Amino acid sequence: MHLFGYLASILIGISLGLIGSGGSILTVPVLVYLFQVEPLLATTYSLCIVGLSSIAGVISRLKQKLVDFKVLLMFGLPSILGVFIARKFLLPAIPSVMHFGHSVQVTKSNFIMLFFALLMLASALSMIIGKNKQEQIAVIPIYGFSLMIVGLAEGLLTGIVGAGGGFLIIPALVILAKLPMKKAIASSLVIISIKSLVGFAGDLFHTTVDWTFLYKIIILATLGIITGNFLNKKMDGAKLKKGFGLFVLGMSLFILIEQFFFSNLIK
Repeated sequence: MHLFGYLASILIGISLGLIGSGGSILTVPVLVYLFQVEPLLATTYSLCIVGLSSIAGVISRLKQKLVDFKVLLMFGLPSILGVFIARKFLLPAIPSVMHFGHSVQVTKSNFIMLFFALLMLASALSMIIGKNKQEQIAVIPIYGFSLMIVGLAEGLLTGIVGAGGGFLIIPALVILAKLPMKKAIASSLVIISIKSLVGFAGDLFHTTVDWTFLYKIIILATLGIITGNFLNKKMDGAKLKKGFGLFVLGMSLFILIEQFFFSNLIK
């Protein structure tokens, strides 16, 4: 299983480099199902892996001048604040066991995985069902107050599950800020890298980290993201959006099925 885990670590990077997201969507399930890492710890490890491996993608996008710095301020800063609040206050407040009726018992680990899957499902449907209009590179981006509110909400939600949040960031930047897909991907990578590392730094105060294990995953994911960067230059943004949505949908359904039928959720 560990061999499959290391191979999947490369896919984590390819996903980040190719579509600016999906890294955390792969990372948490890989850590939980292939490396048997406890879900809460997996969210911490995910922040580190995604944050550090994303740097290679950030450098590449900066060289291509695809990063929108106004978006980083309007969306990125509130998102970082949301992650800090979620990791510092919201996550510790979740009870270790929650009972719903006589037959359903949800542990903190179950809750994190289910919440994670539902976020993925909502994002996937928005990307797949949403109208796939032809991108207009000349369209002027919109930097409104709504972008800040959505950024804060995205940080709160993804901070709980240890996700980089590209599966929410990219639709927000495409729909609200009217960014072309490839600029949304580039800006998403920068936001993901910064806020993931901020969230991980906060977790270090109360988490014991297996650095040897993490270094292996980070190196493999970084090799993957370099590959993904190359593939991104060859592919159309509209096709990336549709394919990304299908990918996220598949992962969300897998986690939901596993949690409901194989995790003793219903006693």
